Amino acid sequence: MIERYRRRSARVLLLDEADRLLLFRSHQDVHDLAKGYCWLTPGGGVHRGETLAEAAARELREETGLALAPDQLGRRVAETSGYAEFPWARGVFRDDFFFHRVQRHEVDTSGFQEVERTHVVGHRWWPVAELAGTAETVYPFGLAELVRQLADGRVPASPVTLPWHH
Repeated sequence: MIERYRRRSARVLLLDEADRLLLFRSHQDVHDLAKGYCWLTPGGGVHRGETLAEAAARELREETGLALAPDQLGRRVAETSGYAEFPWARGVFRDDFFFHRVQRHEVDTSGFQEVERTHVVGHRWWPVAELAGTAETVYPFGLAELVRQLADGRVPASPVTLPWHH
C-alpha cells in the first residue's frame, strides 16, 4: 500500500564538534500562546519535484545559512509520521531526518520565511547529555537517544522510526 501524506517534511539533525544539536524554539500554537513552546530541528516541507535530500539542504540553507549540496548531508537516519490538525492543514504528516556534522556554525536566520519569523523565537545548540533530561518539549519524541547514538558514531544502517508527536 502506498501511503499518501498531507505534508512531507525533510529535516536535519545538525550536530557540532562539541556534540551539540541545533534546535529552534517555536510557539506550539501562535493562536494560543498558553500552549507554550517546543524545540524543533531545522527543516520543513518538501516542494513538488524535490527529493528529500534536496528539500533538507534547501531548508538548512534558508533556516541556518549553512549551504550544503544534497549529497553532503549524509544518510537519512530517522522518520516519524502520524495524524495532525493545524489551522492550515490536517491529515497524515511525515518527517524524514538526515544527519550532518559541522565543525562549528554561526546560525544565520535571515533566510527565514514569514511563517518561521512568526513562530520561531530563538535557537540553541543543545548538549547531547542535556537533551535527555530536559523538561522542555522536544520534537520528535525519542530524539535524545538517537542523537546520543549519532554523537557516539553509531549511525543506523536504515532509518529508525520515532514516535509521532501530535
